[in-house]
Amino acid sequence: MPSRSRVAVLATLATILAPAFAGPALAHATLETKEAPAGSNYRVVVRINHGCEGSPTLKIRMRIPEGVTNVEPEPKPGWEITLVRGRLVTPAVDAQDDTAAEGVVEVDWTGRLEDEDYSEFVAQVRLPDRPGATIYFPIIQECERGRLCWVEIPKAGQSAHDLKLPAPGVKLLPKK
Repeated sequence: MPSRSRVAVLATLATILAPAFAGPALAHATLETKEAPAGSNYRVVVRINHGCEGSPTLKIRMRIPEGVTNVEPEPKPGWEITLVRGRLVTPAVDAQDDTAAEGVVEVDWTGRLEDEDYSEFVAQVRLPDRPGATIYFPIIQECERGRLCWVEIPKAGQSAHDLKLPAPGVKLLPKK
């Protein structure tokens, strides 16, 4: 039986080397945390690990799903942030029971990320109170040449793994 230190070393090596041996599954816009309690504050961390077929990324556009409120993007050095506001399908109600018919519908980061570089784009949001639902954050990655639209949402009975350009999603868990 291997010692604990040997197991720890092997686990660390596996973590470090896994990206080198991973296939196309890593070539997606992904979320750092894929589950969160319904109705909670959630830190959306979108991971982008490549450009568009050798071309640098110049803009990341994250669509805000229906029911997600209190959108506050984290400043990112070297990147400009734009909040796109629009009419909400369902008016949002805040903690003071105030209703808003308009809100943030998209967050755009504009800057430069070389094709071979990795980065994260972060925003704090409030998730809807819908335990069991999966909320998808469609991402458009605009590059110097081309773009990738991570916007496909699985239909009932379909897995995100079956899609070519899946939107990253977070499953809403029951409240604690």
